[in-house]
Amino acid sequence: MLSQAQWQAHKRAIVDRYATPSDVRGSLQLLSVVAPIAALWFVIEGAWPDSPWLVAAATFCLSLFLLRGFVLMHDCGHHSLFRSKWLNRLGGFLLGVLAGLPQPVWAENHRFHHVTNGNWSRYRGPLNVACVSDYLEMDAAQRRRYRLNRDILMAPIAGCLYFLVNPRITWLRASAQLLRRRFTRTDRRTAEDASAPQRVSTAHYRHMTWNNLALLAAWGLMAWAVDPAPFFLCYVIGGSLAGGYGLILFTVQHNFEHAYASADEGWCRDEAALHGTSFLVLPRWLNWITADAAYHHVHHLCASVPNYRLAACHREHAALFASVRRVGLFEIPGALKHVLWDLQGRRLVSVAEAMERAAA
Repeated sequence: MLSQAQWQAHKRAIVDRYATPSDVRGSLQLLSVVAPIAALWFVIEGAWPDSPWLVAAATFCLSLFLLRGFVLMHDCGHHSLFRSKWLNRLGGFLLGVLAGLPQPVWAENHRFHHVTNGNWSRYRGPLNVACVSDYLEMDAAQRRRYRLNRDILMAPIAGCLYFLVNPRITWLRASAQLLRRRFTRTDRRTAEDASAPQRVSTAHYRHMTWNNLALLAAWGLMAWAVDPAPFFLCYVIGGSLAGGYGLILFTVQHNFEHAYASADEGWCRDEAALHGTSFLVLPRWLNWITADAAYHHVHHLCASVPNYRLAACHREHAALFASVRRVGLFEIPGALKHVLWDLQGRRLVSVAEAMERAAA
């Protein structure tokens, strides 16, 4: 075990050596998303409807580049894709339109995950993990629904809802609230009903509005250029697959066998970075597609390290990361079965393990 002084020295060395983004490399990475996506839409437009298999292959490739765009959007939120803050904001906006998400709003929520990583009392992950005791209190139908909603095969549906549907609904609801407040006259301010939906801040609403207006304009332009039927069909399928990949990627980085999962008491952010975050062992081509998001343990140790420097940082500090859990590509489905929080054991467990312990 490292002393606190040694641990801080390692982190300082990582920051000094690797936490320096490059505007040139960031621009090339942005181009590596925009140019292939434009080319794939050109292929889809030319192949429709005579070559359905070519359209299907292009749509699959489109989903992979949309996933890469989402990861780069995530990096803009940490100001680690570009050195320039202005370029990070601009790149984040453009990539947010591709992802269908208002990037500053998403990034603010994501930063909450970073400051609470491993503290499952405050953040339960994208799957909203339940405690073992809560699961045992569910009836049979509730348990089946809980397991089904967290099954890996449901990822494309969850991706469609998360990236394509929910951001539009949230914006429309916020717009309705704004109009209702604007046109409803009250003589005095009254306390809000606790059951009423929480108001969206002015800054968040502005980001949501610009994102949705740009996205709707892009939809109209692409429907005119490609034709509405192939565009919306391929866009929904590609976006849903990309969203599913993204949810799987971000979930398995924290949901695996006996991952560190503490309550408020005794929570250690540094321990969570090493034992509550995985290192995905992926093929080289998939590491490129995901912008080295597999090195998530390095990212949680220092979020300002650009994605294109994560692998080198991992290699130089291999001894520091020796205890980080490795998860291979074909181990991902098994890792994602750990969807219950063992509060006493301060770890994540599978339903099968929880039921076995309950029976014993």
